[in-house]
Order: sequence, then structure tokens, then C-alpha cells
Amino acid sequence: MKRRNITQSIIDALQDTPVVYLRGARQTGKTTLVKGLSLESLPDRNYLTLDSASVRSAISHDPVGFLRGLEKPVTLDEVQRAPQLMLAIKEDVDNDRAPGRYLLTGSANILKNPKMIDSLAGRMEVFTLFPMSQGEISDIKEDFISRLFDKDFVFKADSGENPIKKIISDICAGGYPEVLSRSSPKRRDAWFDSYLTLIMERDLYDISNVHDASVMVRLLSALATRTATLFNQAEMSRFAGIPNSTLSRYISMLETLFLIYLLPAWSINLSKRLVKMPKIHVVDSGLVAHLCRAGKEALLRDRLLTGRLFESFVIMEVLKQSGWSEHPARLYHYRSHDGDEVDLLLEDSAGRVAGVEIKLSESISRGDLKGLISLREQLGDRFTRGVIVYLGDQVIPFGDKLEALPLSVVFAPSS
Repeated sequence: MKRRNITQSIIDALQDTPVVYLRGARQTGKTTLVKGLSLESLPDRNYLTLDSASVRSAISHDPVGFLRGLEKPVTLDEVQRAPQLMLAIKEDVDNDRAPGRYLLTGSANILKNPKMIDSLAGRMEVFTLFPMSQGEISDIKEDFISRLFDKDFVFKADSGENPIKKIISDICAGGYPEVLSRSSPKRRDAWFDSYLTLIMERDLYDISNVHDASVMVRLLSALATRTATLFNQAEMSRFAGIPNSTLSRYISMLETLFLIYLLPAWSINLSKRLVKMPKIHVVDSGLVAHLCRAGKEALLRDRLLTGRLFESFVIMEVLKQSGWSEHPARLYHYRSHDGDEVDLLLEDSAGRVAGVEIKLSESISRGDLKGLISLREQLGDRFTRGVIVYLGDQVIPFGDKLEALPLSVVFAPSS
């Protein structure tokens, strides 16, 4: 069993927080992780899954009595299947705020429900488990974010750079643990087909009254072809043939199921961040390739789609690392009034900013730095570092606080 890099952060939270919630898409390894904690690091925890019909029946009959009869501390798996349990947990925690009392997991984001946010505010710490990172696949704990904000850190190229065919292979595989265990593209496609059927016909039913799974799959496929692009809802409504009002609800559902990620826009003016268009990213690159019916050979030919996939791939890797990084930062994209863009902008709690441009190329020119230069000039001392992640094998300095970095640097061990 691969150790997940977020594990220690969860253990630390259980030492001082009454409720810890681990959320994420199905089949990312949440149950394996929490069961491992119960067996190894935290052996005294009770464990129950709400996938059990008898457990859900007991909760629906008397949620307060159900919790009263449980031995604490306890791990409750798939809590989105019994949302009425949250208020009972609040009541129990208010009576006994012992740390680590509840460890919850959910395959749909219960925090989208305002009542649940209110009920556990100040009592719960939240973690997101995404499909495995490239570091986790290689048994490495990486922390690219901390290095971006360390002005004295010197990036060094890895001697074993990945050629384009290897990178495309990694993109097509994605990070779902079960997919990585399957050796042939045919068997991986079969898994993805079954996975989408399960989510759309079961989890979607749990969180909404949408019963037409085919419409949701069609929408997700349309989003996959446009991963790493600005999300224009009116345009997507026309493209997918879904009314605009319905599309808003469907997009929210796909976010709730952790299948897509909307990367917000950044602006110096905080109020403007709310009205600028986000960028859409399908969470797993393997799922994107499957939905686009794009295998390795097809991606080698279609550089436009591959470029988008590569951008989403890198951004999602950094997002995964944000779950355990020693230097917390929020993720955005940047687009100026003049059209200058930066694919990924990270802002820390001190207001310092780092920029990451992503380029599917083995060479870099000065013109590729236009967006980063614009950002540096606009921010002055707040600008910590700007980098272009590319497919070359050298670290190339481009003047004050700017450099090009090989892809492998993003996945390098943190120590």
C-alpha cells in the first residue's frame, strides 16, 4: 500500500481538533488511508462505513442515539450518505470537545451544504484527497510550493529527465490507484467506464434529484476537451446543449463529486476576483484522456489537446501538494487587461506571490516570459519568483526572479 503524503497532516489534526473530515472523489484511497490509520498509527479507533444499509437505517431512526452508542474515537466512512448525522455530531462535540473524536470521510463534498458548514464551524478541519500525485506514485514526498517561496532555494535539474512519450504515458495513466494497477489501456478504459457509471448513477443520486446520468457524462466529456481553458458558462451552455440555469447546477454537482476543479482568477483588487472567469480543470488527467478518447498516439499528434492536458496535469500536481506543503498558499490563474497570462499563481498568507507558466516544449524563449514579467513589474517586492515549467533538461535563469525549470523539479523530493 502506497503511503499518502497527506497522512501526517491528518494525524496532527486529530491531536487537537474534535472533527477531521477527509473528502475526495471515489476510489482515491480515502477508506484505505483511514483504515490504515486505525490499524497502525491510531489503533484505538472504532470504524464504521455508511455504505452499510443497516448503519444508515440506525442513523435515520435516531442519529443522536446512534452516536451515543458508539465507542469514541470513531471513524465514519462515506458520511455524505447520511447528512442528518452532522447536527448530531455537532451536539456530541459540544458536549465533549476531546481532540480526534470523529474522523469523517466523504465522496461528495458535504461542505456545499450551508447547514453543514454552520453546524461544524470551528470544530472541524478539512482535508482533500485527490488521485495520487507523481511523488506518491514514486514513494516521494514532494513540496514544490515551499521551494517557490524560498528566495534562497536554488533549483537543480534531475539527471533523469522524462521524454515526451513518458510524460504522455504518465498523463494517460492519471493517479487513481486502481487504474495504476492495470497494465493495458483497454483495461484502464474499462475501469473508467465503470467508475463513471457508479458515480453518475449512485453518488449523483445521493446529492441531487438528477437521474439522467448520460447528460452529466456528456457535460463532463465536453469539459474534458476544454480543460485548462477559461470557463465561459454561456458558451459552454451552447456547446453542451444544456440550459444556462441547469448548467450552473450541474457544474456545482461535478465540483461536489470532485471531478472538476475551478481555478479562480487572481487580481490585486479582491472584489474583482469574484467576477473574473475561472479556469476549468478536470481533476485527473487519465480521466480527461479517457473522456476525449485520446490515447498516447493521438496525444502525440494533437498538440493543442496535449498542451491543455499538460497544463491541467501540472496544476493538479501542485494542488495535490498544497495539501501537505509546509508553506500554505492559495492557487489562482492570472490574466491582465492587456491579455498577459500566467497559468498558475500562488499567493501565501503574507500576500507574497509566485507565478508558474506551463509550456509543452523542450525550449524556451524570452517571449514565453511575457506574463511573468508583467506580473513581476506589477507586484514589485511582493513578487517572490516566476518560473516556466517545460520539457527541457536544464534550469535556465532569465534575469531577476525568473527561470525555466524542467518538469521533474515539480516532483523532486522535499528533502
